Amino acid sequence: MKYKLLYILFLVSTLSSNELQIKANNFHGDENTGISVFTGDVKIKKLNDELNASKVTVYTNKQKEPTKFVAVGNVSFYIQTKENTIYRGVSEKAIYIPATKEYHFFKNVHIKQVGDKQEIIGDEVLLKTIEGEAYAKGLKSEPVIMIFNIADDKNSSKEQQK
Repeated sequence: MKYKLLYILFLVSTLSSNELQIKANNFHGDENTGISVFTGDVKIKKLNDELNASKVTVYTNKQKEPTKFVAVGNVSFYIQTKENTIYRGVSEKAIYIPATKEYHFFKNVHIKQVGDKQEIIGDEVLLKTIEGEAYAKGLKSEPVIMIFNIADDKNSSKEQQK
């Protein structure tokens, strides 16, 4: 147990100078494989970003630096991009790649841009937080849905009628 706690502390401290906090009901880590599994009401927080799920698996490299986070089951998230755009949403599965700061969301994905009426609903969404770009795919039976808020400028339409 003592080694597991030290491993968790090392894992968290190697992410960067920004603190990453993982809370969960259960933990199992294997230093040999570099795989740590957190289960039961998992909550991950780093700066303004939050990722919540039933289970999160963290993969690390030989330097014990996290290379991938895989969240499954009741996934919810709150993400701020480099340009300070904020997204909130849900999915059944999420993968985060720290090196590229990319989030991949799968199955029943619903993402809303906070403070704006933009929404993405699809089966697979890629969110690049550095570039501020998003890509989405739907299923054959259900297309991607994009929702935008378009201001109705009555004055400009009256001027066009003249």
